[in-house]
This record gives sequence, structure tokens and C-alpha cells, in this order.
Amino acid sequence: QVQLVESGGGLVQAGGSLRLSCAASGNIASNTIVYWYRQAPGKQREFVARITAGDITNYADSVKGRFTISRDNAKNTVYLQMNSLKPEDTAVYYCNGYFKSTFGPWGQGTQVTVSS
Repeated sequence: QVQLVESGGGLVQAGGSLRLSCAASGNIASNTIVYWYRQAPGKQREFVARITAGDITNYADSVKGRFTISRDNAKNTVYLQMNSLKPEDTAVYYCNGYFKSTFGPWGQGTQVTVSS
């Protein structure tokens, strides 16, 4: 599997927006589902959103209606547009590819901090 690298995190006030990027080092194999997860301090990593090769998307209930996942195949990049951010969205956000029933290696993630 190709390596996926997250970027775009930062500090934002509640109600603000950020767009995270998940860039692949090469072509993402067909049938790879790309996931976004997040992990807040002291908590387990949790599912945020995913997108299939056919652009079918799924979201955690906590972000539904506020976050949008999309992909640009020409740029080998998956995005996570995050609107109406809340302090509880503060976490390290990770992307990963799921292919042949296996996740690739987890990267460093990108920190998102939402101030109240």
C-alpha cells in the first residue's frame, strides 16, 4: 500500500472551518477505501468518515452534516472539509487506506484544535 500523509490541521475557533488533506505517495489502488479517524487525548481512536473508490461516503453521527469527505484522483488526495467545528472535535486526525481487508501503516496525523 502507498503511504498516506495528513496535513491541514491547525487552531481554529468554534464555528470555524478547516480542510484536511490526505496525500498519497503514489496511485491509490482501486477498491481502496480511504478512512479518516481521530484520537483525542485520553480517548481511543474513533472513526470519522470514509470514502470508497466509487465515492460512496459514510460519516460518524457526531460529524454528519458538518464534515464532508471527498477525493481528487488526479492528485491522489482525499480531503476532509470540516465546518461548524466544535471544541469536542479537537483531536489528532489520521487518514488511512483499507485494501484487501488490511489497513496500511498509520502516519503521524495532523492536530486539530478548536477553541471555545
